[in-house]
Amino acid sequence: MLPQQIITRDEQAMALALALAQEAADDGEVPVGAVVVLDGKVIGRGRNRQITDLDPSAHAEMLAVREAAAAIGNYRLSGACLYVTLEPCTMCYGLLVHSRIERLVYGAFEPKAGAVHSAMQLPTNPVFNHTFQIESGVLAEACGQMLSAFFAERRAARKRLRALTRLSTAADDGVDTDSAKAGSNRSCQSLEIPGRDHET
Repeated sequence: MLPQQIITRDEQAMALALALAQEAADDGEVPVGAVVVLDGKVIGRGRNRQITDLDPSAHAEMLAVREAAAAIGNYRLSGACLYVTLEPCTMCYGLLVHSRIERLVYGAFEPKAGAVHSAMQLPTNPVFNHTFQIESGVLAEACGQMLSAFFAERRAARKRLRALTRLSTAADDGVDTDSAKAGSNRSCQSLEIPGRDHET
């Protein structure tokens, strides 16, 4: 059973979501964390686990909502609020509609796949049979910095791997490794890595 923690401010709940996002980053997952709060109490927590669980649906929001529904014995989370460090994608927006969440609060915008305000604006679509309150930008700087740092390290790791691969290939071919290393360094400096992967 989850320990009860009284939530009185949005920033307090988002800080909990950020701590979960850091756990995801430590496991090599895209750092997104989420918590569900009902009547001031945390009833669900989640963090990205797609790689760990081999599950493409294992987004932070999905896992937090599943845990919350199990905690109250009802898939309808009427009166609950979901806090998540990154703007939800289309899948997770649909999840919030079906779960009848009352309020969504998110931190950083997701320009590539955000379904709320950025890449798409699903709340303006009249086909949905449930709407909810939305607030963005809570602890946005901290949420964004965590994501930026994660993807910067991922790009750096890719550069290091490519440099080592070039050196290994050069050694196997009998090429002078000092010359190959110099060439590899120049190549890495000019290498452009695509923008950060979004959480999906």
